[in-house]
Amino acid sequence: MGPAKERIGKIILILRREYPGSRTALGFESPLQILVATILAAQCTDKRVNQITPALFSKYPTAAAFAAADRAELEAEIRPTGFFRNKAKSIIGAARKIVEDFDGRVPANMADLITLPGVARKTANIVLSSGYGIAEGIAVDTHVKRLSGRLGLSRQRDPEKIEKDLLRLVPKKDWLDFNYMLVNHGRKTCQARKPRCPECLVRRFCPSAVKLHPELKPKS
Repeated sequence: MGPAKERIGKIILILRREYPGSRTALGFESPLQILVATILAAQCTDKRVNQITPALFSKYPTAAAFAAADRAELEAEIRPTGFFRNKAKSIIGAARKIVEDFDGRVPANMADLITLPGVARKTANIVLSSGYGIAEGIAVDTHVKRLSGRLGLSRQRDPEKIEKDLLRLVPKKDWLDFNYMLVNHGRKTCQARKPRCPECLVRRFCPSAVKLHPELKPKS
């Protein structure tokens, strides 16, 4: 099978061919909108988030508007995404800090982004990559965490430790797209409950596929 460092280039090449133009499935038109949408997407599907954000972004077009939102009202508006109380607190808190400390503009660097309430590295990475086209890291969500383990790219369980392993393996030119390619592959093929290994295009480079299906082991 070979070390991860030797396999990663082939894995990325295959994923790029299979999922060209990979990007977030969340709908947005600005860094502020992708920030809010990403907060809402925690423990929620992108599809459901996209159902409520058009009206939300129309009502709250700026950070100042979110900062001034009535919390109970915002909670009711985002209730379908689940954990709505914590999410409303994070959105309003982040918006207030953006207004007070960053002149109403979402920061374009990791150090400032992670000072916002409710924003850790995963969310910050998505804002930077999708909102600004900046590659400072690789967002580790549930799909990336699962596939990194199955593909033998990281043995860690903590998202930040997984990210460190990925940053050592993945060429920087691929950082912007790596999360989205793995998310697409995780949804289509390498699913949580039952990975579809026999039809997986990267199965030759996946130790988990070979372990689950010995018949898939490449013949030497």
